Amino acid sequence: MEYRELGRTGQKVSAICLGTMTWGEQNTEAEGHEQMDYAVEQGVNFFDTAEMYAVPPRKETQGSTERIIGTWFKKKKNRDKIILATKVSGRAPFDWLRKDGSPTEQTRAQIMEAVNSSLERLQTDYIDLYQLHWPDRPMAMFGAGGTSYQHLGEEVNPIGEILDALDEVVKSGKVRWIGLSNETPWGTMKFLHHAEAKNQPRVQSIQNAYNLLNRTFEIGLSEVALREKVGLLAYSPLAQGYLSGKYQNGALPKGSRKQLFNRLQRYETPFAEATIDKYLAIAKKHGLDASQLANQFATTRPFVTSNIIGATSMEQLKLAIGSADIPWTEELEKEINAVHQEQPNPCP
Repeated sequence: MEYRELGRTGQKVSAICLGTMTWGEQNTEAEGHEQMDYAVEQGVNFFDTAEMYAVPPRKETQGSTERIIGTWFKKKKNRDKIILATKVSGRAPFDWLRKDGSPTEQTRAQIMEAVNSSLERLQTDYIDLYQLHWPDRPMAMFGAGGTSYQHLGEEVNPIGEILDALDEVVKSGKVRWIGLSNETPWGTMKFLHHAEAKNQPRVQSIQNAYNLLNRTFEIGLSEVALREKVGLLAYSPLAQGYLSGKYQNGALPKGSRKQLFNRLQRYETPFAEATIDKYLAIAKKHGLDASQLANQFATTRPFVTSNIIGATSMEQLKLAIGSADIPWTEELEKEINAVHQEQPNPCP
């Protein structure tokens, strides 16, 4: 397993990060524990979760993923061996997430409540990397805006005030470092500016969607990641399973997220299926598993700190972690880029 520095922290994290969002919905506690056991055996030292998980977000399963990680920590007594990342939700109409029934937003009070609740569920007294799950300001999120910025309104809780709250939780010892997620170049640079101006915690990472169908991170954020050492934690490297080929030609595997929840429309754009076919053909030509090709593409990017893989079965997990052993050749790079140039970012 390769290890890379997380931002400017001096801490090395595995190039493969264990994503956990299905635990408590598609996976049981025992299955979550089995996945963590295997991942650690393979050299993974980095786990990612969120207060909102399991997915899809709902009152009945909220916090279940953190609780599963917490019972594993209690059983294994190995908290110090894992770099643990979790997230606080951004602005959303989730009136079931906060104790007083308020919709979520990144106020000081809500950030404090969220940190304390996560610590309790995780059965730990500190979080290594605390991330803002999505921006608090009005935004077209999760592919809704395509590749264009849509101005939907001004900040309600300004970035400077959000950083003030994060500074407080870092100084308290409850959080070691902070990170962003689903953020833009403007937002990332604003956080960096405020941190430098006020000698406050610097963001160490940004967790955005990144895969063969969505390389928009490369347009503006890749330079920020490299110059500012705010590396990408790439999520959805398989485009929620589409790059494995399992949904091609209208297939709907039983137990898949598409079959269970029918909420993957981000990867069902007009050019998506034809583009996926081309990537599947590249994998076949080189004798590679399509999911491993897609995962290793994300892992090998110079601006990626860690690739967040996810699995609902041990077979999927072994393929995902094993993808790090796939040699990435100049020929693969050339063929992948040729498809991208022909049809760039069909699923932004």
